[in-house]
Amino acid sequence: MSLANKIAVITGGMGQLGQHFATALLAKGASVVVLDLNVEKSRWKGSMPASEKLHFYQADISNKQEVEKVAARIVSSVGIPNVLINNAAIDAPPSAPASENGPFEDYPLESIQKAFDVNVLGTVICCQVFGKQMISGKVAGSIINISSIYGMVSPVQDIYAYKSKGGSPWFKPVAYSITKSAILNLTRYLATYWGKNGIRVNTISPAGIFNNQDKEFLEEYHRRIPIGRMAKPEEIAEAVLFLAGDGSSYMTGSNMVVDGGWTAW
Repeated sequence: MSLANKIAVITGGMGQLGQHFATALLAKGASVVVLDLNVEKSRWKGSMPASEKLHFYQADISNKQEVEKVAARIVSSVGIPNVLINNAAIDAPPSAPASENGPFEDYPLESIQKAFDVNVLGTVICCQVFGKQMISGKVAGSIINISSIYGMVSPVQDIYAYKSKGGSPWFKPVAYSITKSAILNLTRYLATYWGKNGIRVNTISPAGIFNNQDKEFLEEYHRRIPIGRMAKPEEIAEAVLFLAGDGSSYMTGSNMVVDGGWTAW
């Protein structure tokens, strides 16, 4: 499956998943634009691919003017993107401060607003800006929105119960779930809106991805998932390759669930 004719923009491209997406796309011949708030090369884990097709641009995706300016630079130097991967997102991991993982009744509204600005508004802005470029350039594009199983179903709070042993209650917070659920219907909306323009819009909803989480969390998580382990980043990258390529040419408005069976219970 060659992607040699593809120009892909990855938001949050310096993150764990973003780097795996970039590496996988480059291996298939695509030109890759890593778009992130911080593109310091020291953030790259492992060996950065030595490729003239790998480009780095910095922007705050929640600021439309910044995205428009950087998009114009990308078109000028790389070309009109025909793949957009909306991967940038913020979450409160198990290691986050107590204020981010307390009871719903006291969850800080500013944390919800911050997550909404990046996870939802940032995705909307990038779809507006890069989608407009695809239309004006008459490019048959593929937009891939990264959601989560927690955008489909509620977190199982029991797997985080071990965090409450110190006395303070600990919960997977609401902000990530409500923002990731919004991505699912944004995908459906844009799939129907842009279908006649040759732009396909799909979602990938992964389960948890291994990133050296603490032992107790992994034990609890593995007990809950049918396949018995967390996802590897490269397994999600394979789904990205499929949706970016012509093999998925009749797919739009779909949600690819890559969850090891989590939502099958």
